[in-house]
Amino acid sequence: MRFELLDRICEIEPGKRIVGLKNLTMAEEYLADHFPHFPVMPGVLMLEAMTQAGAWLVRATEDFAHSMVQLRQANNVKYGSFVEPGHTLTVSAELLKIEDGEAKLKANGKIDGRISVSARLVLVAYNLDGKITGGAEVDRATIEGLKTRFKLLCRGMQAVESPVSV
Repeated sequence: MRFELLDRICEIEPGKRIVGLKNLTMAEEYLADHFPHFPVMPGVLMLEAMTQAGAWLVRATEDFAHSMVQLRQANNVKYGSFVEPGHTLTVSAELLKIEDGEAKLKANGKIDGRISVSARLVLVAYNLDGKITGGAEVDRATIEGLKTRFKLLCRGMQAVESPVSV
């Protein structure tokens, strides 16, 4: 199963920072098991929401040069409060350094201004061309799909700087 954990990107400054929102509702499938009488967003999905925000920032910064952006490392992960249905998790990530396909970020998730989760993330960006048969075509199709999703996530956004043209 694949989880899309950002509902909207509110702000983005390529090369600097991103802010996005995750509205948690009872419709989230995983809440039936986590936990039946006390539904809360699992910590690993809070971390994934920050990773997804960071990945969008990396893509926008590099003008969608890579088809894959994945979490390599999560450091100093701290949880502060539960995210329950009805809450909106405001996720932000700040780019600290990016070079040689590796991005280092500082990220957090807040509810009503209070930190619910924070971490230092290392993301790796790469393409599949040369790694798998037909990799160049997979890269092209994946990047086009990512650009379409990015446009949808950014709808209605008033950017500090306009996001990259997609």
